[in-house]
Amino acid sequence: MATTIHPSAIVDDGAQLGDDCRVWHFVHISAGARIGAKCSFGQNVYVGNDVSIGDNVKVQNNVSVYDAVTLEDDVFCGPSMVFTNVYNPRSAVTRKDEYRRTLVRRGATLGANSTVVCGTTVGRYAFIGAGAVINRDVPDFALMVGVPARQIGWMSRFGERLELPVTSEDPVETTCPHTGDRYRLAGQQLQLIES
Repeated sequence: MATTIHPSAIVDDGAQLGDDCRVWHFVHISAGARIGAKCSFGQNVYVGNDVSIGDNVKVQNNVSVYDAVTLEDDVFCGPSMVFTNVYNPRSAVTRKDEYRRTLVRRGATLGANSTVVCGTTVGRYAFIGAGAVINRDVPDFALMVGVPARQIGWMSRFGERLELPVTSEDPVETTCPHTGDRYRLAGQQLQLIES
């Protein structure tokens, strides 16, 4: 299917967009951006040059995906969430050679108005609550809330909260209430064991 680009959007020459993308009002996609198929960019989104975005990524209104950010397949960026790429910015000090890379792994959700501080990795299918501030790496499937964010639980691939403690010395298992997928928690690591 063809990619749809609103007339008010700017897609610079050289930007790579896969099939069936939707680029809405007042979006700006820079020349060096590499974007997969079936992605959606809401109103007033900016995508930098040194950005890689996988397939089926949804970037909601008012999000800027700055240089040094990678979004794997199926990532959801909620409205007005924020990425950074310089850890200690000053207007009078140029730090473009000090960008810290940020990686958001497959299937993760970044809630509305959340902030992901540069240099962090958000694990696969992690769920970042609205307004949370991520300033350290997030495990796969972790449910994170608060400022700074802390882990309060686990989420399934489907986005259902799992009935598990945050940590467990002895391995424990549970099932996603919607899909029946089975998960095992050992220590501070959750794994999908059967789908």
